[in-house]
Amino acid sequence: MPLLGHRNMILIVDSAYPLQSSPGIETIETNAPQLEVLHHVLNMIDHSVHLQPLIAMDAELPFVPDDDAPGVAAFRTEMADVLRPYPVQSSPHETLLGMVDKTSAHYNVLVLKTTMTLPYTSVFITLDCRYWGADAEKRMRARMATAGRVGP
Repeated sequence: MPLLGHRNMILIVDSAYPLQSSPGIETIETNAPQLEVLHHVLNMIDHSVHLQPLIAMDAELPFVPDDDAPGVAAFRTEMADVLRPYPVQSSPHETLLGMVDKTSAHYNVLVLKTTMTLPYTSVFITLDCRYWGADAEKRMRARMATAGRVGP
């Protein structure tokens, strides 16, 4: 965790998640349940001095019925409990995969594969800076613009 920083990603994924070939992506088979891995990763992020999680999940998950994926309703309830302290964005699975591809072109992405066998349950965590937020960045950029030194 100490090597990861702003813009890196950590994915906690189900067992059918594809092994991606981009050089910036490292996949590790955890042989552990998804919620256990998620708890561990969030605990590490929460106890870091430099990181905070930006969490995204598949927009498809709320529409997966128990008839087609037995246990998914219970999983959604457990996942909601785990993620309650965090804002969670929802995007279509293909959009999230595109975000992983784009990120891995410049930054490292760690994929933690779990024993989960329910669809659309992957958790996509983009790491953000704990000690410098978007509001502080915006204020600094405004001061730079006022001083005639426009940044990116």
